[in-house]
Amino acid sequence: MMLDFLAENNLCGQAILRIVSCGNAIIAELLRLSEFIPAVFRLKDRADQQKYGDIIFDFSYFKGPELCESKLEAKPELQDLDEEFRENNIEIVTRFYLAFQSVHKYIVDLNRYLDDLNEGVYIQQTLETVLLNEDGKQLLCEALYLYGVMLLVIDQKIEGEVRERMLVSYYRYSAARSSADSNMDDICKLLRSTGYSSQPGAKRPPNYPESYFQRVPINEAFISMVIGRLRSDDIYNQVSAYPLPEHRSTALANQAAMLYVILYFDPSILHTHQAKMREIVDKYFPDNWVISIYMGITVNLGDAWEPYKAAKTALNNTLDLSNVKEQASRYATVSERVHAQVQQFLKEGYLREEMVLDNIPRLLNCLRDCNVAIRWLMLHTADSACDPNNKRLRQIKDQILTDSRYNPKILFQLLLDTAQFEFILKEMFKQMLSEKQAKWEYYKKEGSERMTELADVFSGVKPLTRVEKNENLQAWFREISKQILSLNYDDSTAAGRKTVQLIQALEEVQEFHQLESNLQVCQFLADTRKFLHQMIRTINIKEEVLITMQIVGDLSFAWQLIDSFTSIMQESIRVNPSMVTKLRATFLKLASALDLPLLRINQANSPDLLSVSQYYSGELVSYVRKVLQIIPESMFTSLLKIIKLQTHDIIEVPTRLDKDKLRDYAQLSPRYEVAKLTHAISIFTEGILMMKTTLVGIIKVDPKQLLEDGIRKELVKRVAFALHRGLIFNPRAKPSELMPKLKELGATMDGFHRSFEYIQDYVNIYGLKIWQEEVSRIINYNVEQECNNFLRTKIQDWQSMYQSTHIPIPKLPPVDESVTFIGRLCREILRITDPKMTCHIDQLNTWYDMKTHQEVTSSRLFSEIQTTLGTFGLNGLDRLLCFMIVKELQNFLSMFQKIILRDRTVQDTLKTLMNAVSPLKSIVANSNKIYLSAIAKTQKIWTAYLEAIMKVGQMQILRQQIANELNYSCRFDSKHLAAALENLNKALLADIEAHYQDPSLPYPKEDNTLLYEITAYLEAAGIHNPLNKIYITTKRLPYFPIVNFLFLIAQLPKLQYNKNLGMVCRKPADPVDWPPLVLGLLTLLKQFHSRYTEQFLALIGQFIRSTVEQCTRLLKHTCLTSFLMSSEQSCKFFVLLLLMKRLSLNLPTFAKMNLGMQRNSTARITAIFSLHCGKHQTF
Repeated sequence: MMLDFLAENNLCGQAILRIVSCGNAIIAELLRLSEFIPAVFRLKDRADQQKYGDIIFDFSYFKGPELCESKLEAKPELQDLDEEFRENNIEIVTRFYLAFQSVHKYIVDLNRYLDDLNEGVYIQQTLETVLLNEDGKQLLCEALYLYGVMLLVIDQKIEGEVRERMLVSYYRYSAARSSADSNMDDICKLLRSTGYSSQPGAKRPPNYPESYFQRVPINEAFISMVIGRLRSDDIYNQVSAYPLPEHRSTALANQAAMLYVILYFDPSILHTHQAKMREIVDKYFPDNWVISIYMGITVNLGDAWEPYKAAKTALNNTLDLSNVKEQASRYATVSERVHAQVQQFLKEGYLREEMVLDNIPRLLNCLRDCNVAIRWLMLHTADSACDPNNKRLRQIKDQILTDSRYNPKILFQLLLDTAQFEFILKEMFKQMLSEKQAKWEYYKKEGSERMTELADVFSGVKPLTRVEKNENLQAWFREISKQILSLNYDDSTAAGRKTVQLIQALEEVQEFHQLESNLQVCQFLADTRKFLHQMIRTINIKEEVLITMQIVGDLSFAWQLIDSFTSIMQESIRVNPSMVTKLRATFLKLASALDLPLLRINQANSPDLLSVSQYYSGELVSYVRKVLQIIPESMFTSLLKIIKLQTHDIIEVPTRLDKDKLRDYAQLSPRYEVAKLTHAISIFTEGILMMKTTLVGIIKVDPKQLLEDGIRKELVKRVAFALHRGLIFNPRAKPSELMPKLKELGATMDGFHRSFEYIQDYVNIYGLKIWQEEVSRIINYNVEQECNNFLRTKIQDWQSMYQSTHIPIPKLPPVDESVTFIGRLCREILRITDPKMTCHIDQLNTWYDMKTHQEVTSSRLFSEIQTTLGTFGLNGLDRLLCFMIVKELQNFLSMFQKIILRDRTVQDTLKTLMNAVSPLKSIVANSNKIYLSAIAKTQKIWTAYLEAIMKVGQMQILRQQIANELNYSCRFDSKHLAAALENLNKALLADIEAHYQDPSLPYPKEDNTLLYEITAYLEAAGIHNPLNKIYITTKRLPYFPIVNFLFLIAQLPKLQYNKNLGMVCRKPADPVDWPPLVLGLLTLLKQFHSRYTEQFLALIGQFIRSTVEQCTRLLKHTCLTSFLMSSEQSCKFFVLLLLMKRLSLNLPTFAKMNLGMQRNSTARITAIFSLHCGKHQTF
């Protein structure tokens, strides 16, 4: 019947099997997703409430969706935030919705299956006949039980308010509302908030969870029949694995958990059916009241059944203090007795094959006692199973702790020894089963040959001392030999019976024929009997023993409770690293918990098998890593001591040394301490490597990889904390703390680097490789997180290519507006090089304070960052500056639209000026008056304009400095890489240029990533010019060239020319720094079409020509000094043109632009500039 019901051609059996399989997969998905709930949906922080409170709704949204949406539409900034929120969260919200939808679909499918059974869709199958079938009975009970577990898991792991907010967000952001077949309403009804909170001490809602379970109606007859089966039957036949009556409640523990959940579907039993509840408690809960309902989720019945009269009354006998005392004392005695037995069994050489085969029942009984005691003590002493606010439960727990003489270390040791004992027994049985037939055939052959030889002895042919010829014995022994050979391995029962008879016959022949006198004949007979005994032992090796051990050794109840023993495990490893080998057996025992959810999925051949296996196996491997992380932690603790000794205590031995100073440099005590600590590190390494490669679920755990990952994790944690703590700045500090902090952090990082270099040989790892990979990962991750501030669609942790589950980079709380240390570093550099406070001298690559003229910082800053954070740090800083420039340019465009294009007065002024200067090749009559008038009318807009331009210019200067430092270090440290990159870059550009001249020549296709990849290498090597970069895409802007021109001439009065330093600020009170101003303008113009730049330069040329023309006329009437003062504007612009040429443009470009500067105008400008500067310079 079993094969019939689960056969592939049995539609009835396959349908319910698929439903149950799907149920297990849904629970795994819910547990997986519960770890990825976006924090914003909890709205716990005041900042989140203020920011997102108006766009995240609970089910109150459905009372008036139009009102809520109209509020959003009324505020453009809310609409923008709502769209950004949608882009960032729609993927994870959709995943949650699909999980919620699958829960609803599950119960709909189960109800449909029950309807099909009642309507006779499945031929010759009804609800009653399915419940009579062993597999059918199990699957129907599991189907209802899993639905209840799903609902409980959802309420425990995903709070009601969070569910509602997610469902409303999905409804608003997806097309579900317009879909005709959408069952959003039903899902919302099922999963609306119950009011339950998983927080300790939270009050339980009334009628919970029965009202929750009844949201989707289920066939009452089905519920009643399932409860009836669970009350009366042993549906899994577990009692056969636990023959002792005191183990009955453990044998039925899984069934008891199912009954507990399913009773909530019929709460009347809990409330009023005292007889039924009494029967249930007497059968399932006479000696236990804390149960595990699914994968370690524990429930205390004393608390859970408190609101139900019948259930509470029935449980009172179990919770009576005398019964509690009796059970606690009994398990204390049992645990002491069995622990001593197990320790005896684990002694070296005790568990031999013969001993095991002769004592199978005794060994299994010991295993049963161990596992039952561990289960009871772990469950009933767990903190999670006792509500601290419930006085009665607290009193019961205290009673247990006292009477069981509970000591978590002793219980853990019992678990450890039991797991080791179980593991050894299983391995022995597996080996014996694999060799069973071969050994049986060998013993049979040896026994038969002994009988044949003995027959030959009695034939008189073979001479044997004092053995007379005896034809009867000869024939008899030959017959025995044939009988032994005729034994059939496949018919084990008949073979066993016949073997016993042959042993008796051999004993009788020795006794009745007086063969004892001949020792050699006796030896032959004894050997044959021994072989026959071995055959009986071997034939009795049954797979049922392994199955019983698997059932008895189930540790799924401790899936979550085991975490309470983590500190004990870690302390044991710290004291004795070889403890890892015993822990391996415990982890494998815990892996047996995977059988529970995977059994039905495997039977159904479901595609979910891999994902569910990976989830549970991954969880277990994560726990293994967590426990074993103590080894890298201990290693690093020793390592820090070593570094301290090497850095501060041990003096470096010089190359030449006087003999009488040898004792001073020997320093035996500190060197002994270093050797001792190094030995401790190698012992820790040896400890973890003793754990063989182990298959945990479906994941292979390699101890060497485990050690390396552990070391990486500890390194990442320590380096991340060092970077976080080392780069926190006081913005009011004068002078800046930047350089001292960088030096201090550099020393810390150098200590880590040296320690890794020292340790690598003792733990057999590639230290430099690990160091570079992990430090680059930390910096890139922090840059990515910082750049998220500038992105509309954020990169979440689970999407990041730099974040890892096994080797996570800690996400530390921000201390200011920056999210990470790289943001703080960048903003501190921007603060101290602020163009309002400092002046940048381009020739010296140095910033000076405008007021005090003291040096603030220089290019040495970037060398220090390179030393501290490496190439990755500088490159990350450069990337962050790119994002900041983009943000500033976007803000500038918004400002341009707001203060220029929407201001009628400014537009009229610009239009008048455009008419006055057209055409650009002409000379403006009365230029001084026209320009000054335009500047005066637009004065109010230049403050914000100047600030935006100088911010961009400041960041471009920093990017140039970073590129210089990266290029220098690349050429110095890796000249071959630098040369290869430069040549490849030139070759690519030459090929692309050739393609544009002749399109038949090759060009990289769209799917070719070469250009994208080479750009990353070039930027990392500093082989690029930040000024040529296009940061944003732009549209046409009216008046853009003339606005920039007007802005520039408006700033000229604030500047003065210095023949040593170039253009400098005239008054510190009205600060303008020339280099960031010019570079900011250049960057801005680069973002637009080149015709804007041509017009801008044409306006400058016109301004210079017009000013010179006006000054030349004035020269006839004024002295030379007055002339030079009035022509200062021209000198300034001459410097501007030279600076622009040097920075990004060249003179042939100016020539092509047709600025309209005639030869005599150029000569006049040159003469003026020469007079003004006091020395001859040519254009």
